[in-house]
Amino acid sequence: MQTILEPGRAEKNYWRDLWHYRELFFILAWRDISVRYKQTVIGVAWALIRPFLTMIVFTVIFGRVAQLPSEGDAPYALMVFAAMLPWQLFATALGEASNSLIGNANLISKVYFPRLIIPSAAVVTAFVDFLISFTLLIGMMVYYQFLPSAKILLLPFFMLWALLASLGPGLWMTALNVKYRDFRYIIPFVVQFGLYVSPVGFSSSVVPDEWRLLYSINPMVGVIDGFRWCILGQSDGLYLPGIWLSLGVTLLFLWVGISRFRKMEKSFADLI
Repeated sequence: MQTILEPGRAEKNYWRDLWHYRELFFILAWRDISVRYKQTVIGVAWALIRPFLTMIVFTVIFGRVAQLPSEGDAPYALMVFAAMLPWQLFATALGEASNSLIGNANLISKVYFPRLIIPSAAVVTAFVDFLISFTLLIGMMVYYQFLPSAKILLLPFFMLWALLASLGPGLWMTALNVKYRDFRYIIPFVVQFGLYVSPVGFSSSVVPDEWRLLYSINPMVGVIDGFRWCILGQSDGLYLPGIWLSLGVTLLFLWVGISRFRKMEKSFADLI
């Protein structure tokens, strides 16, 4: 067996090492899922209760009090929950990724591996929560006797989009969180603020036409509109300029997040 010492070897083979350490990715993801639901009082039910209660509040405020319109002939509660699912996926993945490096400080300081694996594995927990919550959506569609169209086959694309939308900012946030621990207080505020400026409790169609493209700078606008389009199957289609803008902003944030993460990665072991 030969040991090769070469300056910059780890850097040069970084992306190859991501594949080489794929088992570590699955181990960390499974560990995070196990820890999340271990020794909890209500267990997986929490993934159902949180979006369900939020949906009720939004339905009362926006649907009953403000009397905002639904999309097509879909019940207002179903429209809200169809948006709550991708938002919870995004918010949970962003929170898990942002705190992932701090939670694995001992591992980072002792063993070499591409650190990108840690926040990437952390978002798997959010995806499991999403799958659990999705069962509640199915139950609501049965209750309202609402049958989805063939558009629902495109839903995995928007699920992936929601994860990528969270991973870009999450990578940057978790890197900054290592150096500046104050960021762990900023992230919940950003998520809470984003909930109200995203079209979760209302349809993005209520936004005036002259502002709708600007509103789509928020990448979650495209994700949420896409989810509703797939699940509710409204016939008026998607606002394509906004979809392309939201997707472009998502890819930009992902590129910036990876770039900033890679730039700061060498200092993690010293700072953490």
